[in-house]
Parts: sequence; C-alpha cells; structure tokens
Amino acid sequence: MPTKIEKDSITGTDTTGHEWDGLKELNTPLPKWWLWTFYATIVWGIAFVIIYPSFPYWRGTSGWIAREAIVAEMAEVRAQQEPMLARLREATPAAIAADPELRAFAVAGGRVAFANNCAGCHGAGGQGAQGGYPALVDDDWIWGGSLEAIQHTIRHGIRSNESDEQRQSMMPRFGADGLLTPAQINDVTEHVLSLTNRATDAAAAGRGAEIFAEQCASCHGERGEGNREFGGPRLNDQVWLYGSSRDQIAAFIRNPRMGVMPSWQGRLDPAVINMLTVYVHALGGGE
Repeated sequence: MPTKIEKDSITGTDTTGHEWDGLKELNTPLPKWWLWTFYATIVWGIAFVIIYPSFPYWRGTSGWIAREAIVAEMAEVRAQQEPMLARLREATPAAIAADPELRAFAVAGGRVAFANNCAGCHGAGGQGAQGGYPALVDDDWIWGGSLEAIQHTIRHGIRSNESDEQRQSMMPRFGADGLLTPAQINDVTEHVLSLTNRATDAAAAGRGAEIFAEQCASCHGERGEGNREFGGPRLNDQVWLYGSSRDQIAAFIRNPRMGVMPSWQGRLDPAVINMLTVYVHALGGGE
C-alpha cells in the first residue's frame, strides 16, 4: 500500500508514496527533451498511418505501396536487360562461353540465379554437402560436366518426375528387399573399400568382388570407375555423396537414398537456364 507522500531529505524531491524494504521511490519528472521527443514520435506515427497503407483496404493518402513500386522498378530493369536476354535465349551455352560479352553477362546473372535457386542444396560456392548434395566445383560428375550435360540436368532435373527427359537412375535396395544377405553386403562393402585401398578383410573383399561383378558393375563399372550413361557414381575416388565410412557404405547398399533435383524448365526463363549453365561450368569443375 502506498505510504504518505513526503519530501526526500537528501534530494528535496517528493516521493511517490511507494516504499520497498525501506527504499522510497522518488517522483522524479522526465527531462523535457525526452517528453517532447516522445510526443513527436506519437505525432509522426499518426501522420504515417494517414499517409501510408497501414490498415486493410487503406492505401493511405499518398497511394504509394512498396510492392507496386518494386514491380515497376523490376519491369524497367527487365526492359533494359531484354536485348541481352534475347541473345542468351537464342545462343547455345557453347556460343555464350565463346563470346566475351555474353559470357560476362551470363556469369554475373548466373551467380544471382544460383544464389536464389541452387545454393540451398549445392552451397553458396557450389561446394555441395554430404547427404546427397553434389559438389559442382570438382571434376567428379555423375551425369557429365560438359556445357550440354549441365544444361540438360538443369532443364530436366533428376528423378523429379516432372520431365520425360529427366535424369533417372535407381539403385536396388539390396538389403531392404532381401536381394543380398547381411554377409554378402559385408563382402561387397569390403570390396568397395578395396577400390580405394581401405579394405580390412582381403577374403571378404575377394568374395565381394564376385558379387559386385554380378550386381553392381553394370552401373558402377568393373573397377568402380562409374558409368555416366546410367548415372552410376564412381566408387574408386574420394568423392562420396552419402559418406565413405564402412558403416555408411554398408547402410547405402542395404537401403540406398536417391536424391531429387527439380526440373527448372518452365520455372526459369531459358535465358536464365543458359546463364546458370555457363556459371556452373565456370565454377571450376566443368569439362
């Protein structure tokens, strides 16, 4: 309960009548400059609500809406770029790469398009990530790293079920569907490890080589060199999408994971697809 209001003996300021554990609250007024600043913000807020859109169906007295303004600005920029975009649509990626002016424009525009559409999976610099996100900066390509191959992948996607020309490959679920026994999966795992000199059981690797030749070589190659025609990754290098440890390889053989990339044809302007093709190829891993 408030106590009697009194004057503080030290400061000469009235108290508010509130006291906690012997401490009395002073009724110190706010500085004038602070009060006038506060009042000014109230006036500013009211004026803002009147001038600009602030409530449903209220456009404000100015009629200015940021969303409409940016649409007009983007249309203007688009009109300025249209002559170059028209050239990019008509040219092949190889022709763009060979023309210094088109190449410079394509790389600059492709960098922006990549950041907006691709970096979420492939990384800001195209470095990829373990877990099914391929790196685009090395020379290890499942489907090919030429300009034409990259363009096809961007256009039609991978296992997206959005295009009749999509990249499509499926690895059997050797364990989940009972195609191989746990012992056979162990042997194949040892053989795959042997392709990079990491096998720990020579006998198991030898048995696994026979199974690999029957079940895996048609897609991954006899020596694990991969097969781009079928989208079979290389197994005899140090590039692994889902991990290279013994347990990770065995888990993938038992129940493989198949990544999906959307088809960008129809989503992106053909000129943007060509810019992305040239940009990805220029990241350092293009062939």
